[in-house]
Amino acid sequence: MNSKLAICLLLAGAAFAQGRFSPGVKPFVAVDAPAVALQHVRVIDGTGVQPREDQTVVIDRGKIAAMGPAANTPAPAGAQALDLSGHTVIPGLVGMHEHLFYPSGGGIPIYNEQAFSFPRLYLASGVTTARTAGSLEPYTDINVKRMVDAGRMPGPKLFITGPYLEGPGSLAGPQMHELSGPEDAVRTVEYWVSEGATSFKAYMNITRAELQAAVDAAHKHGIKVTGHLCSVGFREAAAIGIDNLEHGLLVDTEFHPGKQPDICPPQGVTRGEIAGLDLNGAPVRDMIADLVKHNVAITSTLAVFEAFDGSRPPVEQRLLDALSPEAAVSYLGSRARSQAGSFLPMLKKELEFEYAFVKAGGLLISGADPTGNGGALAGFADQRNIELLVEGGFTPVEAIRIATSNGARYLGELDHIGTVATGKQADLVVIDGNPAARIADIRKVKLVFKDGAGYDPSKLLESIRGSVALH
Repeated sequence: MNSKLAICLLLAGAAFAQGRFSPGVKPFVAVDAPAVALQHVRVIDGTGVQPREDQTVVIDRGKIAAMGPAANTPAPAGAQALDLSGHTVIPGLVGMHEHLFYPSGGGIPIYNEQAFSFPRLYLASGVTTARTAGSLEPYTDINVKRMVDAGRMPGPKLFITGPYLEGPGSLAGPQMHELSGPEDAVRTVEYWVSEGATSFKAYMNITRAELQAAVDAAHKHGIKVTGHLCSVGFREAAAIGIDNLEHGLLVDTEFHPGKQPDICPPQGVTRGEIAGLDLNGAPVRDMIADLVKHNVAITSTLAVFEAFDGSRPPVEQRLLDALSPEAAVSYLGSRARSQAGSFLPMLKKELEFEYAFVKAGGLLISGADPTGNGGALAGFADQRNIELLVEGGFTPVEAIRIATSNGARYLGELDHIGTVATGKQADLVVIDGNPAARIADIRKVKLVFKDGAGYDPSKLLESIRGSVALH
């Protein structure tokens, strides 16, 4: 290489390193070289194939430039080489039921926006892409996305869902607009598309006519609609053209005795109803087949359901450290009031349903849903959901695929993210351990690469200590 070319490359590398991050982001970046080689790593690539041992992954200017056996994949000249023996590289998690809000506690149906803490929590946990599945402060969410994209604050790549599409009679609290009819549904969709929303979520009291109007309006813009439904059954929603359904069997009211059209049963889906459902019986099998036929994805949110059981999951110190003191007391109090073992049969039934859905050819994606009693925290619950998928019968490799490439596929981003492959964005999680052998290692995040920059999760977590529920 001649001296002029070497000087040009050196200057380009220096500009790359200096110009990427604002002072608000730079302290959290541990690796910021134009070229990086992750050496001697185990790779779980997100496609479902078995792990590959002793690999080198080469990152060059934000993308994966090469990957192969360490013995014959050398680090490029001038690259920052990291010996990561004993570590595993997986794709960045693609969280598909995320929020930038959190319950205020005390049983009050008000949710506080977490524009500061949640983007950092997601990124620290390995979530490099997140779809907000419903927004209570859509302008805040859109502006947080813009700040992250501009390098002004740390966080994942955000896909912003507009405000909830909720019908009349909502019990969800005063933060949601109630639709007045199909025309209002169309107006809402059109306005928020113009403001930057990239998806929509229907909620529990929407009518079939309002849902149809919203789906048709969104689809005209190439935008998908998901739903946490109650007034509308899953098969009705599939016939209307919905793209995604949240939470799975535990919220599908179509099997409720005496279910009335467009009416959410006062008690929703009861534990007795779920316990009595035969997953091998024709009604459930036909519902699954119908969803698969209509290409309707299901979002797994197991962690938020698990938190309602008083004995699960074990209380993590990292969760308590993240919460404000008042929020920690509220969560621990709610947990103490929950009966141990009371929700476990529901959780197991949902696990069986999700496994059956995938085996029937359905697209299962996953997310945290940091709501409920506060036990499912942003990022942490994304990791826990992977562990629970394994508890439900999926292999660790399958569970990681659900949490990575499946979400990227749904978003239409699989050409860019979701798997560890040459040419894709370097959105990667470095794990200290082997989640293929011990899925709990999924929590042991050492580095998180987003667009080739390696973030330090410990610094991100320390920066939000005591902040969750405040901001």
